[in-house]
Amino acid sequence: MRPSTSRGVGRARGAASALLASLLALVLVTGPAAASPAVASPAVVPAATPAAGDGARAVVDVTDFGADPSGALDSTPAVAAALDHAKDLGGPTRVVFPTGTYQLYPDRAPVRELYVSNTVGADQRYKDKRIAILVEDMDDVVVDGEGSRLVMHGEQTIFASIRSRDVVFEDFTAEWVAPRTLDLTVVAAGTTNGQTYRDLRVPDGYGYAVDGTTVRWSGETSPYTGVPYWTDQGAFGYQQVVDLATGRSSRGSWDGASTNPFAGVSAITDLGDGRLRFVYAASAAPAPVGRVFQMRRTHRDTPAGFVWESERTTVRDATFGHLHGFGVVAQLTEDLTIDRVRFRAAADSWRTSAASADLVQVSGGRGTVTITDSDFGFAHDDPINVHGTYVELVSVDGPRTATFAYRHGETAGFPQFYAGDELALVDKATMTDVPGGTATVVAVDGPTGTDTSHDLTRMTVTLDRDLPAGIAPGAVVAENVTYTPAVEIRGNHFESVPTRGILVTTRKPVLVEDNTFDQMGMASIYVSADARSWYESSVVRDLTIRGNTFTRAQSPVIWFDRRPGAATRP
Repeated sequence: MRPSTSRGVGRARGAASALLASLLALVLVTGPAAASPAVASPAVVPAATPAAGDGARAVVDVTDFGADPSGALDSTPAVAAALDHAKDLGGPTRVVFPTGTYQLYPDRAPVRELYVSNTVGADQRYKDKRIAILVEDMDDVVVDGEGSRLVMHGEQTIFASIRSRDVVFEDFTAEWVAPRTLDLTVVAAGTTNGQTYRDLRVPDGYGYAVDGTTVRWSGETSPYTGVPYWTDQGAFGYQQVVDLATGRSSRGSWDGASTNPFAGVSAITDLGDGRLRFVYAASAAPAPVGRVFQMRRTHRDTPAGFVWESERTTVRDATFGHLHGFGVVAQLTEDLTIDRVRFRAAADSWRTSAASADLVQVSGGRGTVTITDSDFGFAHDDPINVHGTYVELVSVDGPRTATFAYRHGETAGFPQFYAGDELALVDKATMTDVPGGTATVVAVDGPTGTDTSHDLTRMTVTLDRDLPAGIAPGAVVAENVTYTPAVEIRGNHFESVPTRGILVTTRKPVLVEDNTFDQMGMASIYVSADARSWYESSVVRDLTIRGNTFTRAQSPVIWFDRRPGAATRP
């Protein structure tokens, strides 16, 4: 089932100011959120048999396994049981969430040891990922929300497609109760007794306690353990500011003022009803009403959505009120489609951050990446980033064998090459292909992406031909040319992001067409390849940019990075 969705969703300007108006209208009428729902173990019952008829798609109803559309109970175990049953059926299936509200807690979600690009690298504290909706080793399955609201709790991945083919996730809204990204909205400001103050509204669902000139924060309490899913204090580890009146978003400082709301605080008072008064020693004018201080930790413990080693995956007609951890990550996957998807916090939630990092990141894709008619707003980092990964030459082990390593601390643990892939060696000094350095991979001994049985950062690769003479460790990187996708990004709306709108680096053709970009803090379209920092590949040789609209740009709207260690080709 699909809702009616017009093309070019969210193109109208003024969305930020409209959000400000709706939030301020709530100042005097909202209070703390209700307690967590009761917890019960759902009973597992047999699902309906597959529909009759040649080629008919079997329907698996999650409520037949105990999922609760009233929102009173934890539906996570029932959803897992329904997906297991769909897998056992072995044929085309549709897993449906009859229209309603479903609570999804991490405590009893499926757990997998996984390593994900640009997240926490080889850090063993975060190796186990909890996944609410897991499609694993399945073919031809549609997960249909039928317009349902999925209420996410704790720290977990909303959905994943792992080693699966022809998978569709559609027609649902996913919202978070208390994500570990905290937005504090200025609802009043002024001067009292010669000191300035700001009244800051805390979104519902969070626990907090004033402790001198700081605040101790906590996420919601797990109904299973009685312990908060997370705790923190003060300004977390990172801060940025968005102004809802203008849509401008900024990191680090705002016209010379700190983006840390705790900077210069002399007293904090709990006013009740989710409001805190921050009093400042300085007499400078406080931030105006409608400015939002957005705070988070910098580690990315888990992707909000994960597509890995899968083929033909589609996400459509969905709304994500927040993406915990690191957005939707497609890693070493083929043919990804994102269509009519909205990335925005609910207007009445007192939250504005749609994600604590990127919204969509493709790390090593093949085939085609198609992103159309979607709405990207209020993320903390790039809404779309499509790239591969360079691994650095560590040693030449034989005429046709060499060892390579991941070099960025947030990327490790997953395979970079498979037997049969095309590998290209690249000179780090010039960012050009090494003559004679393109070959086919015969064998790989390295990370698997699912366990620690191998070194998580190094891989030994055997090729079908001799390595070029004279290549030196540290001076050369390798790229998987097979996993470089063609990209089409068309008809989307990007708004109020402190970074780039689209970062794209791939050898295959790229089309960026008929998009709107409003209030991008950096270049709206950014092209580079990097072998000294993030090690994101590749060279761009076929790029078409046409019919796009750029408004209120804070920097050049199209940027080709030509720093040493980076390569771009217009």
